[in-house]
Amino acid sequence: MSALTLPLSDVPSAAGFARDPDVRRLLDGPDPATWIVRGQGLVGLGRAATFRVRGGTRFTAARVWWDAVRQDAAVEDRVRRPGTGLLALGAFAFAPSSTAASGLVVPELVVGTDDDAAWLTLIVPGATVPTPADVGAAWSRLARVAPGPVAGATPERLDGPAAGGAASSYPTAVPGTLDEGEWMAAVADGVAMIRAGELDKLVLARDVVVDTGRPIELGAVLGRLSERFATCWTYCVRLGDEDSPEEGSGRLLGATPEMLVRVHRGTASARVLAGTLDRQDLPDGANPDDFAITELGGSEKQQREHRFAVESLVAGLSPYADEVSGGERPFILDLPNVWHLASDVTARLRAGVDGTLPSALELAEAVHPTAAVCGTPTETAGAVIEDLERMDRGLYAGPVGWLDGAGNGEWGIALRGAVQLDAHRARVSAGCGIVAESDPCAELAETWAKLRPMLESLPAR
Repeated sequence: MSALTLPLSDVPSAAGFARDPDVRRLLDGPDPATWIVRGQGLVGLGRAATFRVRGGTRFTAARVWWDAVRQDAAVEDRVRRPGTGLLALGAFAFAPSSTAASGLVVPELVVGTDDDAAWLTLIVPGATVPTPADVGAAWSRLARVAPGPVAGATPERLDGPAAGGAASSYPTAVPGTLDEGEWMAAVADGVAMIRAGELDKLVLARDVVVDTGRPIELGAVLGRLSERFATCWTYCVRLGDEDSPEEGSGRLLGATPEMLVRVHRGTASARVLAGTLDRQDLPDGANPDDFAITELGGSEKQQREHRFAVESLVAGLSPYADEVSGGERPFILDLPNVWHLASDVTARLRAGVDGTLPSALELAEAVHPTAAVCGTPTETAGAVIEDLERMDRGLYAGPVGWLDGAGNGEWGIALRGAVQLDAHRARVSAGCGIVAESDPCAELAETWAKLRPMLESLPAR
């Protein structure tokens, strides 16, 4: 495999896009793979290679495959930034027992932007590095540039569904593995186990299946997510084949607010979220900032739930770092649907015995799953999750993101998203952190708050 990265301004056929390089303008292209925040990031078009794997060795197998690809590749990188040169996007199942495929996708053409640069990377089979003319030809063949900044119109804010079901303006949603009553009973069982001292925290998720009644226009859905949730990471990865997708390998898409681990040039960072407050709970006339600070910052339940998540992330990073800092004083993260308690953690990475720094994918495996999506202690919580949820989470709450040939990468947690099952159906999941004080009805309402981003972004009937 070989690759050529050029500054976007060096590709004449992309000159029009270079004047306004908002990567959201590319979402109408066929089958885009995306990682976008604030209109910047990565969009992959076409497909040069795919690696799929299942089971407990899914991370190791993917790293071995990627190492072989990058070691044999011929790469000319004229930009030399994180995300340039050889690159793959990917997603990994939450649990080793999942039947869903994990893996990596190497796009044929990658369009990338950050605060300081914009670039194109062409990746092709064979040992001969592509020419600049090849990059221009691939752009002309694969890129569909929308004239406006975003492919999908931003929807009006919808009233979220109450515990009794989805609002009529949403696409049709039916219970997935458990209905609401069954899920609340599972929460009650989890609370009883915590109070009995069997574990400290548990994260329980549930799913709904959405039927839009008409084809899901991927570009429009991604455009709505990236526009409304601009500070989140809008992701989209398809590991299966378009014409004959494997079971459990549908397209994964969403907008996650949580960064599992980011590695740029030897420094790792993460954004940990735990503790949630629905914006629809804001009393009439109340100041939003004061309300969030009081209800989240002043709640021992929410603070304890958050501490478990931060401590698990720090414990996962510490063996790979000389210093880990942050997380001592969480802040309020303001999103269109909810407020979260959030902490940013930074680590200065330490080289291993072979003199190399750990890659982003290696660290993603080391810290997954954190207490933010599993519980404490991790092994106990993982077993309880499978018993109480009675579903295969698949790619939900697993790592999703990208890595390059130099070990840089960004892996978020696949939250606030869905797996597209077919042309007009999607499975949407959401979960809540359960501690001793948790109330099943309140936790159910929290899942609806977290389901809203996808329900409002999918087309209604």
